[in-house]
Amino acid sequence: MTSPLFRVLGSAWALPVVTPYLPRTTMRLCLSLLSAGLLGLAACAPPYPEPPDTRIETVYDTLHGVVFADDYRWLEDQAATETREWIAAQNAYAEVVVGSSALRDSLRGRLARFMDREDVGSTREVGDWEYFTMRREGEEMGRIYRRPAQDDETEEEPSPDGDYDVFLDPADFHPEYRVPVSLGDVSPDERYMMYTVRQGGADEIELRIRDLETGQDLPDRLPSALYGGIDWDDDSQGFTYVHRDRYIGPRLRHHALGSDVAEDPVLWGDGYGPEVFIGRNETPDGRWILYNANHGWARADWFIQDARSRGPLRPIVEGVAAHFQVRYREGDLLILTDWNASNYRLMVADPADPDPEHWEERLPEGEDVLQSYTFVDGRIYATYLHDVADRIRVFEMDGTPAGEIDVPDHSSVRVSRGEEEGSLELTSTGYLQPSRTWALDLETGERTLTDSADVPFDTAGMVVRQLWFTSADGTRAPLYVMHREGIELDGSHPTILGGYGGFNVSLKPGFSTTRATWVEMGGVWAVATLRGGSEFGEDWHRGGMLENKPNVFADFIAAAEHLIAEGYTSPDRLGISGGSNGGLLVASAMTLRPDLFRAVLCTYPDLDMIRFWSFQDANNMPALLEYGDARIPEHFEAMQTYSPYQAVTDGVEYPAIMLTTGDLDTRVPPLQARKLTARLQAASASGLPVVLWYDEMGGHAAGRGRPTSLRIEDSARELAFMAQQLGLSMPSQTP
Repeated sequence: MTSPLFRVLGSAWALPVVTPYLPRTTMRLCLSLLSAGLLGLAACAPPYPEPPDTRIETVYDTLHGVVFADDYRWLEDQAATETREWIAAQNAYAEVVVGSSALRDSLRGRLARFMDREDVGSTREVGDWEYFTMRREGEEMGRIYRRPAQDDETEEEPSPDGDYDVFLDPADFHPEYRVPVSLGDVSPDERYMMYTVRQGGADEIELRIRDLETGQDLPDRLPSALYGGIDWDDDSQGFTYVHRDRYIGPRLRHHALGSDVAEDPVLWGDGYGPEVFIGRNETPDGRWILYNANHGWARADWFIQDARSRGPLRPIVEGVAAHFQVRYREGDLLILTDWNASNYRLMVADPADPDPEHWEERLPEGEDVLQSYTFVDGRIYATYLHDVADRIRVFEMDGTPAGEIDVPDHSSVRVSRGEEEGSLELTSTGYLQPSRTWALDLETGERTLTDSADVPFDTAGMVVRQLWFTSADGTRAPLYVMHREGIELDGSHPTILGGYGGFNVSLKPGFSTTRATWVEMGGVWAVATLRGGSEFGEDWHRGGMLENKPNVFADFIAAAEHLIAEGYTSPDRLGISGGSNGGLLVASAMTLRPDLFRAVLCTYPDLDMIRFWSFQDANNMPALLEYGDARIPEHFEAMQTYSPYQAVTDGVEYPAIMLTTGDLDTRVPPLQARKLTARLQAASASGLPVVLWYDEMGGHAAGRGRPTSLRIEDSARELAFMAQQLGLSMPSQTP
């Protein structure tokens, strides 16, 4: 039998080509004439070459009385020889479709100017040395260096021109820089340094410990797995850590140096299943130990323990359907919560008597969402989200309002204590505005720009607007749109619409090299605010989770229709882009309204929601409390209306789509993208390409686990595909 790889590489179309943009109506006419024998192949360019053959072997599942046919179950076997050949064939086909072109070369060069820049991390002083991460221009990945500790009065920041000792070099772990390495915590006696080793983009890490006196690693090593909450003991002879077992659940364990890791005892966590995250932290004064159990993104439980007596854990709050973020400050527990307050409020509790009935309200719920807070010079500086842009409001310590800090429009903002007494550090970024930091004198209000991201992007002539659209059920939501000044709203503009809509995540303004490149080229980029996020509080989040998840896709479709109605674009010029849960978003929107979009970029996506619960080896089990579990009838009823893999129908004219994933995505199983690729290649009648780009070491974590050159190449490939499909070309002059 001829392998799929041979059929691709041995075919007449193996050389990369670039196909010009054609409206879908023209493509439809060409295909009709070709099938009728009334037009020669050369007279109708494209059509695109046929994708690799994929064998069909149908498996039937029945759930709640509904029968589902799965033609590509065999592609779930990631290690099978046939699957590996199929992946190689798909990568070759993707390169044929995208092709080599001046456009792709220009994109690669422009993105390199954005992404291949020196990056120097902050220093960490340990004994007589300072440790820091630095990547010089042209390097694939940052190295971890050390230098002698600096005198406070003469200290200078590390420089790419400097000569320093290499402490850890990723090249020593993988010659092609596919194994990211990161520093961890230092033992209290400053003798031991933890560091983590990650295979590609996997979520799992391996924990190692370096003896800073000998320069050698200890034999103690946590094998590759899901870990969190790693804290050294006060005597530096051991540490606690959370190990998340995908089948059993999370457990807080303790390791004594020199002992067998396999025998590490469980301290806490028995009874929690794999859909729960747990954590532990000791208060800075050593008086209390706080424990938390987050049930996915649905609710949180908190407990407290007397650190002196190590007596039983006492609930702070347990079994309440709300979120709680607990901090300890100067003898008080500070609790940021949406309990009876969808937009959040700040409560204060006594750690010795933490029952909720004794909590006091410090900052009440307001019209905007309270996201975070910090303390500077005896005042509370609270960050609120107002119509998906940050606002900073000031309060006295008793909660009395004391003013507001002016911030740029349409921006995300972070505040912290300044270096000088009586000052505040304010950092801001926007969709087309790289990060800037000011020192703010709290007495005079004077601002001094202290840092600005060294990004070669000219904001002059760029526009960011906020529109509002109305979803199918009457819900209104914001839609950010960015483009060059002076465009005519004639429906002609190649446009990419993105969104997320899930997991209580606020999709706020922030600079992106991909968006900046697209807008520089003359395109339009839009970002929709969707239910499922936290942009308008917990009610907004719950409006897009579990049985309400279909609202997210209705919102996204309404945002697309609004862009068209306002004259920014048309269905033949509109593309959509999303990753992870955002990949589910764009794939679902594509199957629900294939007529509305010309192109789809779907990266590292969840796609088979009916069987998501069963992919336990590589899925994120806490997501069951967000997406739902198809084994539960009420969840199933909602999920079968949008699960993309089951929604694909033969003979439908689907948009062009590029999917991306990798073997080491251990958060979103890559088998889903493999199967949807095969299904769409067989089903679509549009003549537009369905391609999969697959990285055997790619995953969700650590920038997909890709070194700099491959991340640049990924972005160039993806933007070239979208530009070709939507008819956007690189201007003759780029910055």
